[in-house]
Amino acid sequence: MKKNIVISTDPIADMLSRIRNGVAVGKSEINLPYSNVKEKIAKILARSGFVSEVKETKDALGRKQLTIVINNEDSQSPLSEIARVSKPGRRLYVKTGEIPVIKRGRGIVVISTSQGMMTGDEAKAKRLGGELICKVY
Repeated sequence: MKKNIVISTDPIADMLSRIRNGVAVGKSEINLPYSNVKEKIAKILARSGFVSEVKETKDALGRKQLTIVINNEDSQSPLSEIARVSKPGRRLYVKTGEIPVIKRGRGIVVISTSQGMMTGDEAKAKRLGGELICKVY
């Protein structure tokens, strides 16, 4: 029996959708294909407290997987909204002064800068602009 593998044209949007769907159905962890960019975004989410843990694992065929532990079995997820901002068809870049504040500072934006992926607050502190990847609340 052969499995159909769907390759998304936007792997970051796919990752965010899997996280959003996992939270909606009450899953405690999700698995997705590994990439460096996805791992960096997931680690920012973990550092900011929106997910519990990020692990690199292997599937049955030996391919790298990214396992994101959304929350512990007995707790509620702190994540209520996660959305892609810049898309492959319409990239959105901001300067330091234009970095948005999400939900009066309770949320974060992830920005891809010349010095790597970071939150909006870290980018403001380093006086960097870049591409708005996603917003999380």
